[in-house]
This record gives sequence, C-alpha cells and structure tokens, in this order.
Amino acid sequence: MRNKKKRSKLRVRSETHKSIGFLISEDAYNIICTQGYTRLDRNPEILTGCRKIADLISSMTIYLMSNTEKGDERIINALSRQVDITPNGYMTRKTWMEAIVMNLLLYGHGNSVVVPLTKDGMLDDMIPISPANVSFIPDGYQYNIYINGIPYGPSDVLHFVLNPDPDRPWKGMGITAAVKDVANNLKQAAATQKAFMESKWRPSVIVKVDGMADEFSSPNGRHRLAEEYLATNETGEPWLIPADMFEVEQIKPLSLSDLAIKDTVELDKRTVAAILGVPAFVLGIGGFDAKEWDNFINSTIRSIAQLIEQELTRKLLVSPQWYWKFNIASLYSYDLKTTANVFSNLYVRGIVTGNEVRDKLSMGPMEGLDNLVILENFIPIDKIGDQLKLKQGGGDKNGKDTNTDKK
Repeated sequence: MRNKKKRSKLRVRSETHKSIGFLISEDAYNIICTQGYTRLDRNPEILTGCRKIADLISSMTIYLMSNTEKGDERIINALSRQVDITPNGYMTRKTWMEAIVMNLLLYGHGNSVVVPLTKDGMLDDMIPISPANVSFIPDGYQYNIYINGIPYGPSDVLHFVLNPDPDRPWKGMGITAAVKDVANNLKQAAATQKAFMESKWRPSVIVKVDGMADEFSSPNGRHRLAEEYLATNETGEPWLIPADMFEVEQIKPLSLSDLAIKDTVELDKRTVAAILGVPAFVLGIGGFDAKEWDNFINSTIRSIAQLIEQELTRKLLVSPQWYWKFNIASLYSYDLKTTANVFSNLYVRGIVTGNEVRDKLSMGPMEGLDNLVILENFIPIDKIGDQLKLKQGGGDKNGKDTNTDKK
C-alpha cells in the first residue's frame, strides 16, 4: 500500500509539471534557483582572490636571518637552501608554498599542516598534507593532530593557523563563515545570467499576422511562411511582405541591466575583496591603483607572510639569533625608473655598492663595484667650513693665502 501511494503522488506531481509553462517549469527552476551547499573553491571570485594571495607569497624569497651586534644579516647555508629552493622533492618551492597558502585560506578552513622529515638529524623534506587527511582533537588546553589516523604532537609538525577560533585558539577558522552568504549570492547571479542568456524568449523583432488565416493555424504553416517571406540569402537584404498580411514591429528585449544583476554582482565582488583583503581590481572591479596595491602588500600579504615566518622560526630553528624572513619589498609597485633613481642616489652617497644597484636592476655584477664610494663634494656638515674655496681670499694647495689685492 505504501508503494502504491508513493507512485500515485509521483504520478500526480509529474502530471502537474506537464501543465506548467516553460518559465516556471522544473527545468527552469533548477537552472535559475540554485540549491545545496556552495563550495568556496567553486566560486570564481573567491578562488581568484585566494590564488592571487598564494601566488604573491609563493613568489617571495625566504631569507634565513641572524641577529648580530651590527644589525640583522642574511645567512646562506644548507638549511636556507633547503627551505628557499628545495623544500620538497616532488615540487618546486613556489608550488610548495602556494599549496600551503591555498590550504590555509580555502581548502583547510584556516589550517595548513606540513610534516617535516629528517635524515641523519638534518632537515630532508617537508610534505604538505591534504586537509581531508587531517583532524584536530582537543586534549584539555592542548591538542593532537591526526594525519591518516596517526597522532602527532603540535611540535612534531608545522601547523599554520589563520583567524584563530575563539574557543580553540590553536585552530584556525579561515574565511568560510564570512564569505558563505556572498558566495551563494554570486552563484545565484551567475545562474540567473546563464538562464537569461540561454532563454529563447528574447526575440528582437515581432511580426504580427492574421491568426485566423489557415496558413498560421499550425507550426508548420508559420514556419513555411517565415521561410517564404522573411528568410533572406544575404545579410541586410530587405523583406518583401504583403501589406495586408504582415505587420513588423521592433522591440527592445529585456537585458541584464534591467534585472540589476550587474550592480548586485559588483557589490558582492567588492564585499569578497574586502573580506579577503585584496584590491577590488584583482576581481575585475575598477582599474589598477599603485597605492591600493602597496597597501594590500603591507596589510594582507605581510600579515599572512608573518604567520608563516613565525611558525617556521619556532619549529625549524634552534639558534635564538636566527629567524626566517620573506622578501616583502620585492612585491611593491616599483617601476624600473623609480628603482634606478633611488638606488643611484644611495650609491653616490656611499650607502650601497655599485653591484647592489646592478642587482636591483637585474644586471650581473662587475669587477670593481663592490666598494662603497662617495662623491668628493659630499662631506660631513661639521667640515663644510674647511673647504679652501670658502676661505676668504682663497689659497694654494698648501693653504697659503694667495690673495694680494689691497683695498
């Protein structure tokens, strides 16, 4: 009896759908009205913003630095090469770092786990773990990280955290909650636009005909007359129609502007950009702005880079004087002319060497440009009065007065 009732309900629903017009049919409803969970990595705007952040962070050089009495100095050794050039045996450094940041921002919901492997006491490899294989189990105030069911302590792996959970600060929350509703709006707008563009109910010309005539009583008759009177062989060829049978009117079809989809999508894109901390022009809104770009580097990129630096420093280094540092200055919006002017001025003031200037301009080093030089007229301010040319009457090379003019 239960099966019969179910079949009866299904049959009634199917018959009901057959009687409904196209614009409110089940197919049109499924196209226009989206349902179910919207994955953030399937949203083009969110994916674009996250990939831009990951691309920039992965393109920066990672420096191993040391605190000294004269200031911070860069260290180049096997460890710095391992992290900056060959962190993983199966991918490049850029791909490795991009995978970490994408897990941190998107796939891992604010958590990215990397397992370091050692060989003979030396760091040998660092493996990013898929978020699907990682779980975090609280243990009082502490916690354990389970990777494929195997427990690890927090000190045994690299655990990068974005947006700490207020109840469990050691676990990240990511950006999921903040952009979920916006992602649904963007998905709905894309579905509506797709359905609108694919709809057949958007004619640009209406032809009025005598509906009582036998020729127009069937689809075949209407098609035959359209082929006979309206079809042309060449573009722009005029129609020749009987005046008493046809009346042609031009209409303006409904556009996306009439639906206000453009304004809604632009607003949602700006919201996504604000949540992710990326400039709006990254998502296709507006044009490039150098000041906005540099602010993006100083805020969003620097913040995420610092959390990666700090985790690498406290887990991979033993010396308290050493730390990791991203080359954040390489991402600022500098053109070649500005770079050349700045470092040329530093060179003539004896602050940088000539080869350092050439390196900033992507030029190779040259012999003789490793020394600091300064122009001869650049002297300390307290010695400015010692110049012979400023002394009254001048002087020879020995400092004797050579002025013999008498009043």
